[in-house]
Amino acid sequence: MLRIGITGGIGSGKSIASRLFQAMGVPTYDADSRARWLMENDEELRQQLTAAFGPATYTATGHLNRPLLAGTVFNNPPLLARLNALVHPHVRTDFERWAGFQEQAGHAYVLKEAALLFEAGSYKQLDQIITVFAPLPVRQARVLRRDPHRSVADIQAIMGKQLSEDEKLQRAHHVLTNDDVQPLLPQVLALHALFSAAPRA
Repeated sequence: MLRIGITGGIGSGKSIASRLFQAMGVPTYDADSRARWLMENDEELRQQLTAAFGPATYTATGHLNRPLLAGTVFNNPPLLARLNALVHPHVRTDFERWAGFQEQAGHAYVLKEAALLFEAGSYKQLDQIITVFAPLPVRQARVLRRDPHRSVADIQAIMGKQLSEDEKLQRAHHVLTNDDVQPLLPQVLALHALFSAAPRA
Protein backbone atom coordinates (compact mmCIF):
# COMPACT_ATOMS: atom_id res chain seq x y z
CA MET A 1 0.00 0.00 0.00
CA LEU A 2 1.29 3.43 -0.92
CA ARG A 3 1.46 6.17 1.70
CA ILE A 4 0.96 9.51 -0.07
CA GLY A 5 1.45 12.87 1.60
CA ILE A 6 -0.41 16.01 0.56
CA THR A 7 0.69 19.45 1.68
CA GLY A 8 0.53 23.08 0.70
CA GLY A 9 0.81 26.49 2.25
CA ILE A 10 -2.08 28.31 3.89
CA GLY A 11 -4.71 29.16 1.29
CA SER A 12 -3.38 26.72 -1.30
CA GLY A 13 -6.48 24.52 -1.11
CA LYS A 14 -4.87 21.30 0.08
CA SER A 15 -7.96 20.46 2.13
CA ILE A 16 -10.18 20.85 -0.93
CA ALA A 17 -7.88 18.53 -2.88
CA SER A 18 -7.94 16.04 -0.01
CA ARG A 19 -11.74 16.06 0.02
CA LEU A 20 -11.77 15.20 -3.69
CA PHE A 21 -9.61 12.15 -2.98
CA GLN A 22 -11.88 11.23 -0.07
CA ALA A 23 -14.93 11.48 -2.33
CA MET A 24 -13.35 8.73 -4.42
CA GLY A 25 -13.03 6.49 -1.38
CA VAL A 26 -9.41 7.18 -0.49
CA PRO A 27 -8.76 6.93 3.28
CA THR A 28 -7.34 10.28 4.39
CA TYR A 29 -5.53 11.07 7.63
CA ASP A 30 -5.80 14.75 8.60
CA ALA A 31 -2.64 15.20 10.65
CA ASP A 32 -3.54 18.66 11.90
CA SER A 33 -6.97 17.73 13.28
CA ARG A 34 -5.61 14.45 14.59
CA ALA A 35 -2.85 16.30 16.44
CA ARG A 36 -5.51 18.42 18.13
CA TRP A 37 -7.41 15.27 19.11
CA LEU A 38 -4.29 13.66 20.54
CA MET A 39 -3.47 16.77 22.57
CA GLU A 40 -6.91 16.44 24.17
CA ASN A 41 -7.10 12.65 24.54
CA ASP A 42 -3.63 11.06 24.69
CA GLU A 43 -2.85 10.90 28.41
CA GLU A 44 0.92 10.62 27.93
CA LEU A 45 0.95 13.65 25.65
CA ARG A 46 -1.25 15.61 28.05
CA GLN A 47 1.23 14.97 30.84
CA GLN A 48 4.15 15.98 28.63
CA LEU A 49 2.46 19.23 27.59
CA THR A 50 1.53 20.08 31.16
CA ALA A 51 5.10 19.47 32.31
CA ALA A 52 6.49 21.59 29.50
CA PHE A 53 4.05 24.52 29.52
CA GLY A 54 2.48 24.49 32.97
CA PRO A 55 -0.87 23.48 34.52
CA ALA A 56 -2.73 26.28 32.69
CA THR A 57 -2.19 24.34 29.45
CA TYR A 58 -5.47 22.60 30.27
CA THR A 59 -8.61 24.25 31.60
CA ALA A 60 -10.37 23.34 34.82
CA THR A 61 -12.71 21.14 32.76
CA GLY A 62 -9.75 19.27 31.27
CA HIS A 63 -9.76 20.79 27.79
CA LEU A 64 -6.68 22.07 26.04
CA ASN A 65 -6.34 25.83 26.46
CA ARG A 66 -5.64 26.47 22.79
CA PRO A 67 -5.57 30.29 22.86
CA LEU A 68 -3.09 30.28 25.74
CA LEU A 69 -0.83 27.68 24.15
CA ALA A 70 -0.96 29.32 20.73
CA GLY A 71 -0.15 32.71 22.22
CA THR A 72 2.75 31.21 24.15
CA VAL A 73 4.50 29.55 21.21
CA PHE A 74 3.56 31.54 18.09
CA ASN A 75 6.30 34.16 18.31
CA ASN A 76 8.69 32.07 20.38
CA PRO A 77 10.64 29.69 18.08
CA PRO A 78 12.28 27.69 20.91
CA LEU A 79 8.92 27.04 22.59
CA LEU A 80 7.27 26.23 19.26
CA ALA A 81 10.04 23.75 18.52
CA ARG A 82 9.52 22.24 21.98
CA LEU A 83 5.79 21.87 21.34
CA ASN A 84 6.36 20.25 17.95
CA ALA A 85 8.97 17.90 19.41
CA LEU A 86 6.34 16.61 21.84
CA VAL A 87 3.34 16.42 19.50
CA HIS A 88 4.83 15.18 16.22
CA PRO A 89 6.12 11.80 17.49
CA HIS A 90 2.63 10.98 18.80
CA VAL A 91 1.10 11.91 15.44
CA ARG A 92 3.63 9.74 13.59
CA THR A 93 2.82 6.74 15.80
CA ASP A 94 -0.91 7.35 15.44
CA PHE A 95 -0.60 7.57 11.65
CA GLU A 96 1.33 4.30 11.44
CA ARG A 97 -1.33 2.53 13.48
CA TRP A 98 -4.10 3.99 11.30
CA ALA A 99 -2.25 3.16 8.06
CA GLY A 100 -1.82 -0.43 9.21
CA PHE A 101 -5.59 -0.79 9.55
CA GLN A 102 -6.11 0.67 6.06
CA GLU A 103 -3.58 -1.74 4.58
CA GLN A 104 -5.35 -4.69 6.19
CA ALA A 105 -8.58 -3.41 4.63
CA GLY A 106 -6.96 -3.73 1.19
CA HIS A 107 -6.64 -0.11 0.10
CA ALA A 108 -4.21 0.61 -2.74
CA TYR A 109 -3.09 3.87 -1.13
CA VAL A 110 -3.84 6.31 1.66
CA LEU A 111 -3.40 10.03 1.95
CA LYS A 112 -1.82 11.95 4.81
CA GLU A 113 -2.76 15.62 4.79
CA ALA A 114 -0.49 17.95 6.76
CA ALA A 115 0.44 21.62 6.54
CA LEU A 116 3.92 20.95 7.98
CA LEU A 117 4.70 17.70 6.21
CA PHE A 118 8.31 18.61 5.47
CA GLU A 119 8.88 20.79 8.52
CA ALA A 120 7.76 18.03 10.91
CA GLY A 121 9.85 15.37 9.16
CA SER A 122 6.78 13.18 8.61
CA TYR A 123 7.50 13.03 4.87
CA LYS A 124 10.02 10.32 5.80
CA GLN A 125 7.09 7.97 6.54
CA LEU A 126 5.68 8.45 3.06
CA ASP A 127 6.30 7.04 -0.40
CA GLN A 128 5.38 10.12 -2.44
CA ILE A 129 4.42 13.73 -1.79
CA ILE A 130 1.82 15.93 -3.48
CA THR A 131 2.18 19.70 -3.14
CA VAL A 132 -0.90 21.82 -3.81
CA PHE A 133 0.19 25.10 -5.38
CA ALA A 134 -1.55 28.44 -5.77
CA PRO A 135 0.01 31.87 -6.45
CA LEU A 136 0.53 34.07 -3.42
CA PRO A 137 -2.17 36.68 -4.25
CA VAL A 138 -4.73 33.89 -4.72
CA ARG A 139 -3.77 32.30 -1.40
CA GLN A 140 -4.00 35.59 0.49
CA ALA A 141 -7.39 36.42 -1.02
CA ARG A 142 -8.75 32.99 -0.09
CA VAL A 143 -7.63 33.25 3.51
CA LEU A 144 -9.03 36.78 3.87
CA ARG A 145 -12.41 35.53 2.59
CA ARG A 146 -12.32 32.44 4.80
CA ASP A 147 -10.96 34.14 7.94
CA PRO A 148 -12.11 37.79 7.85
CA HIS A 149 -10.66 38.32 11.33
CA ARG A 150 -7.13 37.86 9.93
CA SER A 151 -5.09 40.68 8.43
CA VAL A 152 -2.60 40.43 5.58
CA ALA A 153 0.14 40.75 8.22
CA ASP A 154 -1.32 37.76 10.11
CA ILE A 155 -1.31 35.67 6.94
CA GLN A 156 2.24 36.68 6.09
CA ALA A 157 3.35 35.74 9.61
CA ILE A 158 1.85 32.26 9.20
CA MET A 159 3.43 31.87 5.76
CA GLY A 160 6.75 32.91 7.21
CA LYS A 161 6.69 29.89 9.53
CA GLN A 162 6.04 27.47 6.65
CA LEU A 163 8.51 26.13 4.12
CA SER A 164 8.76 28.32 1.03
CA GLU A 165 6.61 27.43 -1.97
CA ASP A 166 9.72 26.96 -4.11
CA GLU A 167 11.13 24.37 -1.74
CA LYS A 168 7.80 22.56 -1.43
CA LEU A 169 7.57 22.35 -5.21
CA GLN A 170 11.15 21.13 -5.57
CA ARG A 171 10.63 18.38 -3.00
CA ALA A 172 7.25 17.19 -4.33
CA HIS A 173 6.78 14.15 -6.54
CA HIS A 174 3.51 15.58 -7.87
CA VAL A 175 2.02 19.09 -8.04
CA LEU A 176 -1.67 19.99 -8.10
CA THR A 177 -2.19 23.52 -9.41
CA ASN A 178 -5.15 25.14 -7.69
CA ASP A 179 -5.01 28.66 -9.13
CA ASP A 180 -8.72 29.13 -9.93
CA VAL A 181 -7.81 28.83 -13.62
CA GLN A 182 -6.84 25.19 -14.15
CA PRO A 183 -9.59 22.77 -13.05
CA LEU A 184 -8.48 20.80 -10.00
CA LEU A 185 -10.65 17.71 -10.42
CA PRO A 186 -8.99 16.34 -13.62
CA GLN A 187 -5.59 16.65 -11.94
CA VAL A 188 -6.81 14.71 -8.91
CA LEU A 189 -8.41 12.05 -11.09
CA ALA A 190 -5.14 11.54 -12.96
CA LEU A 191 -3.21 11.03 -9.72
CA HIS A 192 -5.91 8.74 -8.34
CA ALA A 193 -5.60 6.54 -11.44
CA LEU A 194 -1.81 6.53 -11.11
CA PHE A 195 -1.78 5.57 -7.42
CA SER A 196 -4.57 3.01 -7.78
CA ALA A 197 -2.63 1.20 -10.52
CA ALA A 198 0.63 1.07 -8.57
CA PRO A 199 1.83 -2.47 -7.69
CA ARG A 200 0.98 -3.43 -4.12
CA ALA A 201 3.79 -4.67 -1.89
